[in-house]
Amino acid sequence: MANTASARKMTRKIAKRTAINKSRRSRMRTFVRKVEEAIESGNQQDALAALKAAEPEVMRAAQKGIVHKNNASRKISRLAARVKSLAA
Repeated sequence: MANTASARKMTRKIAKRTAINKSRRSRMRTFVRKVEEAIESGNQQDALAALKAAEPEVMRAAQKGIVHKNNASRKISRLAARVKSLAA
């Protein structure tokens, strides 16, 4: 339990920041899931459109510190490779 006024304020700030981060992480995962669902359906056009929408969301999450920059780049790279393989 926070005893000082500054510690109580920090717990409020942490709770607010946690809610924001949770929302951003959930939003990113939703966009990634839409790409994966489009890939599983086998429709390259839908998968490409979903990837184009997901890429800025994932990179924004990296900028905000939700995921590491390299992690975000790896996610996008792997999704792009899977979308590209649908053409073959």
